[in-house]
This record gives sequence, C-alpha cells and structure tokens, in this order.
Amino acid sequence: MLPLVRFLWNSTKGYRLRPWRSPYLRWRIETYSGIPAESINRTAFLHFVWQERRSLLQYLNWVKDFPRHYS
Repeated sequence: MLPLVRFLWNSTKGYRLRPWRSPYLRWRIETYSGIPAESINRTAFLHFVWQERRSLLQYLNWVKDFPRHYS
C-alpha cells in the first residue's frame, strides 16, 4: 500500500487539492487520451477519471506491485 500512496502523493505534489491543474497529470491524460492538456479543467478531469476508472485502478495496482517485480 505504501508504494501506491507514495505514487499518488508524488504525482499530485503542489496540486493535491486541485489535481486537474497538475502539469504531470495533464501530460499523462493528454498522452493517454488525446485530450489537449490546456483544455483539461475540473469537469474534464473528473469525467476522464470516471470513464477510465478501471484502467486507472489497474495502473495503480501495477504501481503498487512494481517494487516487488523489479527489485
């Protein structure tokens, strides 16, 4: 669980209360979905998270297991 929390904490650094403003998360969403980063606002962010919730959970599970597979 610690690697999962660490990833979420690090990926939202400086934007923890407003993750849709994070340049890192905007870039990740843009490269994954094709939504232009500058058009990602709160509504677009929440819509993306809801639509891709299964994929995002699978990714977070992979992140959680990452150190075990590659250490």
